[in-house]
Formats: sequence, structure tokens, C-alpha cells
Amino acid sequence: MPQRETQPILIVEDSEDDFEATIRAFKRANLKNPVHWASSGYEALELLEKMPRPGLILLDLNMPGLDGRKTLEMIKSNDTWRKIPVVILTTSDDERDIEGCYALGANTYVQKPVDLDGLFAAIQRLKEYWFEIAILPLEG
Repeated sequence: MPQRETQPILIVEDSEDDFEATIRAFKRANLKNPVHWASSGYEALELLEKMPRPGLILLDLNMPGLDGRKTLEMIKSNDTWRKIPVVILTTSDDERDIEGCYALGANTYVQKPVDLDGLFAAIQRLKEYWFEIAILPLEG
């Protein structure tokens, strides 16, 4: 479905190195969607006001300022954004984080692999699920 390739992806990640690694993984997975990057929760909320509605948000939890938990809460409590799938992509495997994110409306929780090959494999699986299997909501 060509429309899937036009849906932007918003990556909310404070580490430029992690963002660049994710972009490399997207390229290797042949994910052609436009990508927007927010390096903080505040920046993500500002971008959501301006950019076309993303088909998917990848959200890190542990960021300075407005962290991923609060950002997730704000996204899911907003009538315009609540249907956007949010994938938590973080190093935390703390059960409280996992439970808390699902309680706030996260669609998926993925622990970031520690090596690049693991990240490539995880992004490939995310691409297959979110952009080839799942049907994402359209804007509106």
C-alpha cells in the first residue's frame, strides 16, 4: 500500500548517536517513510503541532526535561494525536516502566538492543509489523 510509505515517522530521542543508528537501521530495512526527529519531549509536542500526522512515533523514555513518560501521557490525552501508534524504544527493562507505559496508552514496548546488529534486527521487525502487517489509522 503506497500510502504507508508516505506516512512520516517521528523519532523522539535525545541521543544523536542513537538517532543516527536508528536511521541507518531504517535504511538497511528499506524503510522509505519520511523521518522527523525531536531531541526532547517538548520538541516532539511542538513538531506534532506542525508536521503531517505521523503514522508511528518511536519514543525514548529517559530524556532530560519532559521525559518519555510525560510525553506519552500528553500524546495519548490529546484528541488529535491519541490514535497515533507509539512504540517505546528504550534501554529500560524495569517492570514499572513497562506497566506504566502500557497504562498510559503505549502500543508497544521494545527494549533497545545494545549492539547495532540487534538494533537492525529490531527495526526490521518493527517495519514488518507496523508498515506491512498492521493497518494504521489515517489522519483525521
